[in-house]
Order: sequence, then structure tokens, then C-alpha cells
Amino acid sequence: MGLRDELLKAIWHAFTALDVDKSGKVSKSQLKVLSHNLCTVMKIPHDPVALEEHFRDDDEGPVSNQGYMPYLNRFILDKVQDNFDRIDFNRMCWTLCARKNLNRNHLLISDDDAFKIWCIFNFLSEDKYPLVMVSEEIEYFLRKLTEAMGGSWIEEKFEEYKIQLSSKHQCLIVWELIELVGMGHFSKGMDRQTLSMGINEVFQELILDVLKQGYMMKKGHKRKNWTERWFLLKPSVISYYASEDLTEKKGDILLDGNCCVESLPDKEGKKCLFYVKCSDKSFEISASDKKKKQEWIQAIQTCITLLKVGRPAPHHEARQKRRELRQKQQAEQEELELRMRELQTANENKQRELEAMRKKLEEAAANAAEEEHRRLQTQNELQDLYRVEMEKEKMVRLQMEEQVAQKSSELEQYLQRVRELESMYHRLEEALEEERQARQDEETVRKLQARLLEEEVSKRAELEQIHLYQQQTISQTEAEKQELERERLVKESALDSAMQQLQQLEADRQGALEQYEEVMKKLADAANNTKSWKDKVTQHEGLIRLIQPGPKHPQKITNWGPAAFTETELSLREKDWQDKKNRPATPQ
Repeated sequence: MGLRDELLKAIWHAFTALDVDKSGKVSKSQLKVLSHNLCTVMKIPHDPVALEEHFRDDDEGPVSNQGYMPYLNRFILDKVQDNFDRIDFNRMCWTLCARKNLNRNHLLISDDDAFKIWCIFNFLSEDKYPLVMVSEEIEYFLRKLTEAMGGSWIEEKFEEYKIQLSSKHQCLIVWELIELVGMGHFSKGMDRQTLSMGINEVFQELILDVLKQGYMMKKGHKRKNWTERWFLLKPSVISYYASEDLTEKKGDILLDGNCCVESLPDKEGKKCLFYVKCSDKSFEISASDKKKKQEWIQAIQTCITLLKVGRPAPHHEARQKRRELRQKQQAEQEELELRMRELQTANENKQRELEAMRKKLEEAAANAAEEEHRRLQTQNELQDLYRVEMEKEKMVRLQMEEQVAQKSSELEQYLQRVRELESMYHRLEEALEEERQARQDEETVRKLQARLLEEEVSKRAELEQIHLYQQQTISQTEAEKQELERERLVKESALDSAMQQLQQLEADRQGALEQYEEVMKKLADAANNTKSWKDKVTQHEGLIRLIQPGPKHPQKITNWGPAAFTETELSLREKDWQDKKNRPATPQ
């Protein structure tokens, strides 16, 4: 949408507001005031005589919109330049129309918010008069507003609202849109401040072309100190202010296709740094976090790319694409309607052709009935003529019948012979058929017997294989059984041998125990005898032992006391004891 189209929409609202009785005309005095205000706001030299000169031939009454347009184009719009404040221009037109049309009862928004919605309506409305906003643009605006308020878009709710719009051709005028937003139909649960902030954010993006805004730190060029500024990104400039109220502007960063934006490493205690390099100077900026830094870099890079290729802001391009899509759909719809009308016309032509054909058929039926009547009359005349001829033929026929009767007797005899021959022929055929059938039955029985014989042979071969397999299995089983029996007998024999050896060992152990007990008894008796002998010697004779030098090796100690045996006797006794121990015990 160009500058002229944008200005015409706001002027149309003002002109319509001045049309009090809705006749489509406005008095020249009001148009003079409107023209003067337009020239003042748009910084155009105003010529008060031009309006009188232009409408010199129309002094009797007010001027229509079509009559005012040539003057507006020639003396105002053709001279306008993009050096004025569009917000002041829009606010002047808004003041004229809001006083008459805005109903402030029950609205949750201020007049300033209503003005911003009015500007957004002019931006999104169709380029047709009277101005309306179609349902696609309504959804786009409400979705933007919901996202700006931090809410979630409910598709079902808007679909229900679209059903209500169907009676209004699915479009709204500006005052209905202000009422829709101001009554809070799509902002339930949000307070007035949140709604106002959401409207302001959408207004800044769509009308003021603010693509991104927020606080960041900027490094000064002279003092090299870091100061917090409120940055405002537009398609061709980055403006920074002392605070977000935009009252004190500190400077601009002009963007063009030769600019670039790049990330910087952390330094001087500052993090999340990046710089914007322009043709004359560079600007170092610090974001609050890495996410904000990446968002700002991406947004600035998008603006530089758009400036390089000469494309408009993203929301302008998106609006143009939506309009082109609607125009394409409308053209397709019109083409479809045209084809439907053509089909309807063709159908009507076919109906007329069928009606004409029906009339022709009725005429043909009438002609056919008349022709049938003439045919019946002619037929009756012919029947009378035929009746006379039949009488004549009847006489001739009687004569012929007499001759036929004579010939019939002869023919009867001949036919009787033929019937007899035919009977004989049929019987012969039946006999041949019976013989052929008997041969077929015989052949069938023979084939059946052959097949049964083959099946019997096959079954017998299978049975022989099964019997052979069973015999092999039985033989293998018998061999395994005999092998197991031999193993069992060997194991039983080994078990008996082991039992005999165990019994032998038990007997040897018992004999050894008996020998041990006998030896122990003998030792006990010998000890008792030796003790008694020594006691007697001690008592009667006295025990006299010569003191002699003992051996150098340790003295042996036995059961009979120290040095009861000599070394030689002790060796003999130990050898004898070892022999008895190693000698196997005799079986008992």
C-alpha cells in the first residue's frame, strides 16, 4: 500500500464523519476546514481560493466524495511529501470521525488505544470503499494482539465468532472492531494495562514499523563509558532513547545494505556483546543475556538483508501476500461462478431444446395417429376384397381336399413304413448307445481298479518301509538292551567284588583290633610282672646300680623307665613291630 492509498483511507473517515445526514455530500465550508487542516498537518502550502475556483460551477449545494476527489488529488495529494508526522495526520482525521462514531460506553480501553486500533484497521483493511476488514485480517490482528498480551490463541473461539460474522459477509467496519477489542471478547482474564500494552505493541510493529525494542547497554564514542539505553529497531534505523517513554532521543544508527552486525567476545566486564558496523562508525552494544543478543543480531541482520534487496518490512510484505492470495481466491471464485452461470445457461438451452423436441414428438404422434386411421380404413377395404377371394378359394379347396384325401391314404401307408423304419433305427441307436456306455463304464472301472492297485502298491511299499524301520528300531533297541544288560551285570559283578573286598577289609580290621588288644594285654601283663619283680628285688636284696658315665646322646625313655633296654634291643623290638604292622592280616 502506497502513501497515497494510506492517506486516502484516513481522509475517507474524516469525509464520512462530516457527512452528517449520510447523503454522500459535505458542505464546502466544512471541506475548506478539512483541506486547511490537511495542508497544515502534511506541511503543504494551502491555497484557500483553489477550492472556490474548483467548485465555481457548483455553488448551489454540498460536494460529493467523487466531486472532492479531483481537488484532493490535484491540490493536496500530488504535492504531499513524506516529511510530515503521520501520527499527527492520523490523529487529526481520528478526532473528526471519533467524535461522531465512537461509543465509549462499556469500553475497557482508552481513547488512545482506540486510536491505535483505528490506525491498525486502516493498515489491514481492503483498498475498497466503504472500508472493511475481512475475517482473515481480523484473525491476524487478534492473533497478534493475543501473542503480545502473552496469552494463547484459541482457534475454536474465533471459529465460533466467524459463524456470527457470516450474516455480515465476514467483515467488520472500524467501529465494530474497536468495540470487539474494547469489550474484551478475546482478552478475558487480562487486565486493562495488559490489553493496552498489547495494543501498543501491535501498533508499534504494524504502524510505526518497530521490529524490536528493549533496554541494552551502549558504549560511548567519546567517553567510552557504558550507558543503558532504550533501543528501537525500524527497517532502516536503530534509534536509542534515555528511557522507554521515548521523550529524550539520544541518537540514531542509520542502516543500509553496506552495514553489518557481528558478535563480539566478552571484554571489559561486559557480556553478550555485539557491534553494528556502518559506513562512518561502529557501535558496540551489550545485551542482557545470550538469547536477547541472538534475537537482536538476527533482527538487525534481517533489516540489512531487506535493505539490500529493496524489500519492504516483513509485516508489509506479509499483508501484500495475504491480499494477493485473497485476490487469487476471489478470482478463482469468480471464475467458478462464471463457469456455473455458463453451465446453468447451457442447461437452460438444453431444457429449451428438450421442450422443442417434445413438441415435435407430439406433432409426430398426432401425424402417426392420423396415418394409423388411414391405414385401418385401407385395411378394412382390403379385408372385404380378401373375403370374396377367400370364398372362391374355399370352393377350389374343397376340390383339392377330395384329391388330397385320395393321396392321403397312399401317404399314410408310406408314412407307416417310414415310422417302422425310424423305430428300428432308434432301437439300433439305443443298442449302440448302451454298448458304448457299457464300454465306457468298463474303461472307467478298469482305470479305477488300476488306480486302486497303484494306491495299494504304494501303501504296501510304505507299510514295508515302516515295518523295516520298526525292525531296525527293534534290533537297535535289542542291541541297546543287551548292552545295558551286560553293563548291569558288569556293574553288579564289580559291586559284589567291592562288597567282598569291603567285607575282607572289615574282617582284617577286626583281626587287627583283636591282635592289638592281645598285644596290649601282653604288654600290660609284662609291665605288671616287671614291676612286681623290681619291687621284690628292691625289698629283699636292694637295688644297687653302679654309677657309670652315661652316653652323650639323649637317654631313651620307655614304658619300663629310663634305659630299660639297650639300644640294640630297642632296635630289634622296633623292627619286629614294623614287620607285624606291614604283614597282611590272615582272613578269619
